Amino acid sequence: MQTFKTNYLAKHAKYLMLSSITLATLGCSQEQVANDHDVTAVEQKLQHNIDIWPTLELPVKKDAVLEKKIADILSGMTLEQKVAQMIQPEIRDITVEDMRKYGFGSFLNGGGAFPENNKHATPADWIKLAEDLYQASIDDSIDGSTIPTIWGTDAVHGHNNVIGATLFPHNIGLGAANNPDLIEEIAAITATEVMVTGIDWVFAPTVAVVRDDRWGRTYEGYSEDPEIVREYSASIVKGLQGPADQDFLGDTRVISTVKHFLGDGGTIDGDDQGNNIASEQELFDIHGQGYVGGLSAGAQSVMASFNSWHGEKNHGNEYLLTTVLKDKMGFDGFVVGDWNGHGQIPGCTNDNCAQTVNAGLDIFMVPTDAWKPLYENTIAQVKSGEISQARIDDAVSRILRVKLRAGIFDKPSPAKRALSGKTELIGAQAHRDVARQAVRESLVLLKNKDNILPLNPKANILVAGDGADNIGKQSGGWSITWQGTGNTNADFPGGTSIYDGFKDVVNAAGGNIELSVAGEYKAKPDVAVVVFGEEPYAEGIGDIDNLDYQRGNKKDLALLNKLKAQGIPVVSVFISGRPMWVNAELNASDAFVAAWLPGSEGNGVSEVLFTKADGSINYDFTGKLSFSWPKTATQAVVNRNDANYAPLLPYGFGLSYGDKNVLADDLDETVAKSADADKAMVLFEHAAKAPWAMNLISGDKSSGVDSSIVELASIKLKTMDKDVQEDARTITFKGTEKAMVSLRSTFVEDLRAQIENKSALTVLVRKEQSFSDKVFLEMHCDEANCQYSIDVTSAMQGFTDNEWQELSVDLNCFVEQGLNPARVTLPFGIATSGSGQLSFSTIKLQPNKADNATVSCQ
Repeated sequence: MQTFKTNYLAKHAKYLMLSSITLATLGCSQEQVANDHDVTAVEQKLQHNIDIWPTLELPVKKDAVLEKKIADILSGMTLEQKVAQMIQPEIRDITVEDMRKYGFGSFLNGGGAFPENNKHATPADWIKLAEDLYQASIDDSIDGSTIPTIWGTDAVHGHNNVIGATLFPHNIGLGAANNPDLIEEIAAITATEVMVTGIDWVFAPTVAVVRDDRWGRTYEGYSEDPEIVREYSASIVKGLQGPADQDFLGDTRVISTVKHFLGDGGTIDGDDQGNNIASEQELFDIHGQGYVGGLSAGAQSVMASFNSWHGEKNHGNEYLLTTVLKDKMGFDGFVVGDWNGHGQIPGCTNDNCAQTVNAGLDIFMVPTDAWKPLYENTIAQVKSGEISQARIDDAVSRILRVKLRAGIFDKPSPAKRALSGKTELIGAQAHRDVARQAVRESLVLLKNKDNILPLNPKANILVAGDGADNIGKQSGGWSITWQGTGNTNADFPGGTSIYDGFKDVVNAAGGNIELSVAGEYKAKPDVAVVVFGEEPYAEGIGDIDNLDYQRGNKKDLALLNKLKAQGIPVVSVFISGRPMWVNAELNASDAFVAAWLPGSEGNGVSEVLFTKADGSINYDFTGKLSFSWPKTATQAVVNRNDANYAPLLPYGFGLSYGDKNVLADDLDETVAKSADADKAMVLFEHAAKAPWAMNLISGDKSSGVDSSIVELASIKLKTMDKDVQEDARTITFKGTEKAMVSLRSTFVEDLRAQIENKSALTVLVRKEQSFSDKVFLEMHCDEANCQYSIDVTSAMQGFTDNEWQELSVDLNCFVEQGLNPARVTLPFGIATSGSGQLSFSTIKLQPNKADNATVSCQ
């Protein structure tokens, strides 16, 4: 066992700042960490056990001839050229001339980034950008380098950024199919469609083993269990790159990326980019298996994860990135960062982070204009010795090794490659046929009372629900746009909605079909099929605080009950990126199908739900739950092999035609209350609490708060001492234009629990100068025009000058104006167009405060 005892205090000083939650999981306290100056009890709990991790038998061996090529290229490179290989900017933030000048080793398009910022860019547009940037990279007229660049893209369920591409079911549905051979075929098709557009590298597979279904990336995981994930990871890598012993990284293949290293699916409360506190054994047994599968299949790149492990950001974790991944597991490809993930390391910013290079990151993923100062700062840090030349040489050697293995130096340029420009392959019918098979195999039948399914296509069918004829909704996030929003059916040429498939089957059999989102009909139907579910989302935005579907606004349940009350049998097709608590919806349904996020080929659903015209079964249900289905709204952590495992439906459940139905119509519909439902949510106490960050606005200018004094044209903030040093802030409004201080988050936060427990927004304030104009408290959400304010002028006028007093506003006042509490991005803002001065301290969302708030709307 390796204990890494050398220089304990210096090497593990970061543990002095671990949260009390993390320390509690280790069975120790902050006092123990601070007082144990020798390597005793505390270090024994923090020590690493490298023996847990295997040395893998990797299929792609180092080759002496290739290694000499690497050494020869490296020996002729300047420091500036080497660092440029480690910089990966985004297409929205660089020009062709930037590539010519700097010679970046790679670049990416993030979700929602397109050539010329054109969502409807054609394959030819993608190829032109790939070709232009490639040619600039090998042009040595300015930077002296002829090393080809490579393009990385998030093709996570097909080539999902490109209009017309085949979109496969998201991973959660593929996990339910449990068919590794099909997965390999899907990956090979994805590689083909990507190569048509001149792109070399795909950021897939995601091998997160999801342990808390509140996480907004749950649908990117194949399963809550590592077994499927390990096997699928190998299949995806083989499909993308080709098997290591045949067609490896050939003309129809792309570089794959196993991600996100490590433990992203196991954070506390399912918090995106949060803290994983699993033991090291659990980290390997649960979260490490996808890397065993993917690396053993020959994956050439690994992406570091945003999350922390026991309080230490993975982008800066040398033990995980270098000691485990590279040294022990033997990975000799490169490690790429995630979207400015290096900037989240304490002491780092997006444009300055020696720590991540020293920890083992080989490529900075650095969107925005931070790439240039990051490039310059990294060069300076090598020259100063903060980053060793040996670490730079190792990183660049790994990048060159992958490029040489992939034939990037020898292949034609992107526009001249074997598949480039063969646009008939984008969304080819053969590809869509495979996607349709994946849809069929992903469907899980949860309920089938009186064997109502399969349906006779000769019947009179009503199709209802807002998901029935909505390809964007059925495809989910990472579909053309990052969040999957803002799309119409026209954005998916060649695709079919679920209703399209129903219509084709019923019309062909001579039946009758009617579509009405609201469930209206001309003639009473024999059966209603209602297609409903979650709206599209991606990381961060998709995080929720419990699994209650349509919490606080049960419009789909109302539709089901309306049809049921009319004596119409109801078949529910549920679109979702995770299992959800739908007891009431299950009770209102005669049959219930978990369709997950099927992608562009919605007609695959009809092939299972309907018989052939002669009444025989067309395709049976074969999908089985790869995620346990929750019994209550708060049962977000329920995983196979847990102690006291008691879901509503277990891992592996799934009915086939003729099976006995197991769900009656009497499931408990009582909404369970979470254990911390009556706990205040602290937004600011001494400092802004994650995920919130303080921000100043003056007119159309804004600024983050990263120092003790920040000033814009009409507002000034400075720290002040209330009870202890710098635990409060003083705001001076100058009255020259509207100004505001706020707490905001990049992602949305679900505050429905705070509405349910009658919370009020409370802030401790001290009025120091009277205000010359009205004062407002504000809350915002991420929807259009979702900015609401409450006038607190009269309340403030009643406050005694220079005394601390509590100002509070019933949250329901904001909701009555139109705030969507499920999608809050700004929970606190204090704004005025006038002059005045106040200080504020603790800001909370306080339960059971609404009735007696300073401003109440109860």
